[in-house]
Amino acid sequence: MMTMKWICALAVAVLVHASALAASDRSHLSSDPRVNDARTLIESGRFAEALDVLRPLAPDHPDRTDVLFLLGLAAVEASRRADTGEAERTVLLDEAIAALRAILIDRPGLVRVRLELARAFFLKREDDLSREHFERVLAGGPSPAMVANIRRYLAEMRERRRWSAWFGAALAPDSNLNTASDSDVIYIRGLPFRRGADAGPRSGVGAILWTGGEYQHPLGQRLRLRAGADLARREYAGSGFDRTFLSGHVGPRWLADAKTEASLLASARRSWRAGAPESHDLGARLEGERRFSRRVTASARTSLHWREYRSDRRLDGPVFDLSLGAAWLATPTVRFDATLGYARERPGRTVWRNTSRWARAGFSMALPLGFTVGVGGELRRTRYEGRSPYTLGGASREDRVRVLRISTFNRVFTLYGYSPRLVLANEARDSNAQLHDYKRNRAELRFVRQF
Repeated sequence: MMTMKWICALAVAVLVHASALAASDRSHLSSDPRVNDARTLIESGRFAEALDVLRPLAPDHPDRTDVLFLLGLAAVEASRRADTGEAERTVLLDEAIAALRAILIDRPGLVRVRLELARAFFLKREDDLSREHFERVLAGGPSPAMVANIRRYLAEMRERRRWSAWFGAALAPDSNLNTASDSDVIYIRGLPFRRGADAGPRSGVGAILWTGGEYQHPLGQRLRLRAGADLARREYAGSGFDRTFLSGHVGPRWLADAKTEASLLASARRSWRAGAPESHDLGARLEGERRFSRRVTASARTSLHWREYRSDRRLDGPVFDLSLGAAWLATPTVRFDATLGYARERPGRTVWRNTSRWARAGFSMALPLGFTVGVGGELRRTRYEGRSPYTLGGASREDRVRVLRISTFNRVFTLYGYSPRLVLANEARDSNAQLHDYKRNRAELRFVRQF
């Protein structure tokens, strides 16, 4: 509980700082007549001439923010001309994105710059990135006319969405791969047993890969057919801790209105442990999302699967989960997220039947000098049925898990649009079944898409 209070206090302090930062982010008109001439050329629609003036000034001009903004604006507008070829159009949009991104690295609170960056990504059909920046512009309190235009952009992106794909990789050191207790003596049915030297926590450095894709086929004005798959692989030295997950889904997506959507999907999942099949699931999930305001979005997800294990059929049974989440863009540079969840497993073996409740919260903030930082925490409580041999008096097992995460990356460093992100996590489980206590520290060096 103290962890969550600390996160909330830190979040309030960051929000106050972000508001002050946004208030200080004010652009100004340049005193250089060349820059003002370029502005006049843009206003008269002579974008190519404006670019010729601005490009030599961009590297080291005293009013670099103004020069880069006008350069980005001129490149975006030049790309929209009917006589612009596809190859030239791509070059112009890349030039605009680079110029506008350079401004936001140092001054992430400039809403007007972010708006033009969102438009550049929209014209390049990089809709996920465009949507993110449009949503952050909405959090900046734009004029009603600008809000209406942004909503038209968002509606068009939702309408034209067909293919989506993703890929990620990470290096992942872990201080306790086997989530083992560090106690030398374990009590089983009240009797003490000394553990072997190789039964304690084992550490290692592994690699994580994940990828997936989805296609949405239009069935009508408000109806789509979704079909997609995900694959994740976690690998460490040897094979004992290797895990592989594969899942697929198919089903309709309903666009109820401009702010609401829902999907009902048939779902199949399969997992492997140490290279051998472990379990497979068949079932369905229901997803929904609604934008309540320019700053607040809520989502819900529930699923029910029948799980079967390869080695121990007594663990077969239904698995149910439900989660409710909300995201609040407090400013264009600060985002808060919170999720509540419930899960239930009912295998045939009574001692493994359990119910979990959990809560997760966190925030992220874009700072000057290109840094983005995030802090989050999670609390989970799980209660098992039946009598456990590892608890005093054979009571039912009860676990409490606490996780604290800190992440950071710098928007300056990119490789093909991806930035290295460092994620540190401290996790602990307290259980009345001593064998299941553990502490672990994890780290992941991830690669994420920039802007």
